[in-house]
Amino acid sequence: MTKPRVFITRVIAQEALDKIAQATEMEVWPEELPPPYEVLREKARDAEGLVTLLSDRVDAALMDTAPKLKVVSNIAVGYDNISIAEATKRHIVVGNTPGVLTETTADLAFTLLMAAARRVVEADNYTRKGRWKTWGPKILLGQDIHNATLGIIGLGRVGAEVAKRGRGFNMKVLYYDEIRRSEEEERQLGVEYIPELAKLLSSADFISVHVPLLPQTRHLIGAAEFALMKPTAVFINTSRGPVVDQRALYEALKSGQIFAAAIDVTEVEPISPDDPLLALDNIIITPHIASASFTTRKNMALMAAENLLAGLRGKTPPTCVNPEALRS
Repeated sequence: MTKPRVFITRVIAQEALDKIAQATEMEVWPEELPPPYEVLREKARDAEGLVTLLSDRVDAALMDTAPKLKVVSNIAVGYDNISIAEATKRHIVVGNTPGVLTETTADLAFTLLMAAARRVVEADNYTRKGRWKTWGPKILLGQDIHNATLGIIGLGRVGAEVAKRGRGFNMKVLYYDEIRRSEEEERQLGVEYIPELAKLLSSADFISVHVPLLPQTRHLIGAAEFALMKPTAVFINTSRGPVVDQRALYEALKSGQIFAAAIDVTEVEPISPDDPLLALDNIIITPHIASASFTTRKNMALMAAENLLAGLRGKTPPTCVNPEALRS
């Protein structure tokens, strides 16, 4: 019996590749950079399954040239790189990898919060450049984290985990979300609901963003929002780059409107080496590594493999974003 053909757009954990190889005729893109769109279209032409990353665009045009395609398994929580409605119309199921990376992502968000507050990267550079001459009472002063107020925008899985980490530092935790948690959940997490984003922005010492990229969240944080923040505020974004107006962030940091920022995502990825943000000392920029631990990336790949194999069998993937594709 002929095995189904699948194309995997990057080298992933070997455990996942072994699982996929047992049941399919598998091709893996070997390069660090993603396959160009035209290459992906060509590889998808005879494929029944794709394993993709956020940098791989799977749109209607691609699906139109892939009549055998049954499943797209995305190694990410988000799936804004895939045209879900178009996939559903064509009875193509789409899987993602939620949950497994929640705590690892929250770990990085809080790492960035602490590093920006205490100017850790700036201090490391200061030392490496030979500028450390003596202990000084005003050298590299930062912001205290303990007993401060943490404002969380989007109290989903990751936001809730960041709240727990904040409570460990005895922080007062406020949150803003379109959907309010129950009183019991708020009590357990030790958080206070703020119904107006503006109030949260003006009240918090630290602001951490955890919302999906949707039309209504694009540039959710811009010049007007930065203007509401305290001059001592530290801003964190580990969600999606376009949620923040990057030019407005630059102006807020350069002018001293806010104290510091740390971001794991940018409007365009990778960020251009000429981007003015990279010339500032009061921002930390990491290359979209929130889920980048050995264990989490392996588990994400294994989850993606399970989604792929279920879809190839005509079953609903364990974590499916459009189960109606099999019912429509």
